[in-house]
Parts: sequence; C-alpha cells; structure tokens
Amino acid sequence: MPTGVHLRDARQQLFDAAERVLLRDGPNGLTSRAVTDEAGCAKGVLHRHFSDFDAFLTDLVLDRAAQLERQTSALRESAGTGTVAENLTCALTTLFGPIPVAIIPLITFRDELRARLRTATPGGGIAILAQATTAISAYLADERDLGRIAADADIDSLTLSLVGGGHLLFADRDPGPPATAVVNKLVTAVIADAVQRRPAQGPGVSANDLKSADA
Repeated sequence: MPTGVHLRDARQQLFDAAERVLLRDGPNGLTSRAVTDEAGCAKGVLHRHFSDFDAFLTDLVLDRAAQLERQTSALRESAGTGTVAENLTCALTTLFGPIPVAIIPLITFRDELRARLRTATPGGGIAILAQATTAISAYLADERDLGRIAADADIDSLTLSLVGGGHLLFADRDPGPPATAVVNKLVTAVIADAVQRRPAQGPGVSANDLKSADA
C-alpha cells in the first residue's frame, strides 16, 4: 500500500477530497497533488484508478451530477402540491448548493473536461446546469398539465430564466448564499405571468425532501 491513510474506497475518498479543495481553493487550486494531499495518500493512488487528472475530474462531475439528478425527483413529485413558487424556490436552493455551484466554473475553465463530458453524456458539456435545466423543465411541464401553469406558457423560456437567474444568485457566495426570500422573489417574478392563481393543494416540497431523496 502507498504511504498515507488506508483507502477503503479510494475513488470516493478522492472525490470527497476534491470537493473540499474545490470549495476551499476554487478551480485554480484543484490539482492532482492538492487532491491526494487532502486525501492523505500518495499521488500514485489517483493515477492507479484514473488514466489522467481530466479522467478523474470527468468521473467526479458525472458522479455528482448523478447524485443531483436523484435528488431532483422530489421536485417532480411535488407537482400539484403547495405553490409553484415555493416548490421552485426549494428546488433552486438544492440545485445550486455549494458543490454544484463550485463544479460549474471548474467545467467552464477546463476545455478538456468539457469535451469529455460531451462524449460521456451527449449535450452534457456543462453538467449540473444540464441537470438543473432538465429538472425544472419537467416540473413546469407537469404543472402545466395539471393546470397550475397556463397552457400557453413557454416552458423553455421560463426554465432558462429560472436556471440562469438562480445560478447568478448563488454564484456569488462571499456574503453567503442568498436568503430564501431573495430566491422566492426571483421565482415569483419569473413565473408571475404563467402561474394560474389557484389555492395551494398541499404542503409542497421542502429542501430537506429534495436532499433526502438521495438517501
């Protein structure tokens, strides 16, 4: 075994270490040496499991994107309950949590990573944003089918406005993530013309529901 801690699950421990480095030092600080130092293992451990660092990053992003996709299942299940604005507010808070927001600029800055992601998942060059877009679009379509969003609502435009606006709100984390009221204000403004004003039909979905969907 290489020097350092015994890795019971080397891939997962390396992924977790990369997340910590990414959150602490940003995309520019994420190197193979930084990851293995954070994981407490020899550098060769990473290259034993991955052909190169971009291969490692590709698997990291795909793994986290898959987790996010599972978490968003609660959003679709919330269709028809609570209010559309409340459900979308909770969803954006989960979709743009610390890790997803940190991964997006990593993909943007690394051309090779982006190219490999496109190969792995056609159309998925900007993973995370792709997952968010798919989840929001499907939820809005469900609400439209239920009559809580106008039948002539432009789902694509609403989705782009919610995902783009949500990303901008959460990308600047120096003062911390935006308050729920701020996110709700964005959501309410975007969907104002499309939402059919009807009484709520249940408790809706909470951020904890979205997170627990991955358990």
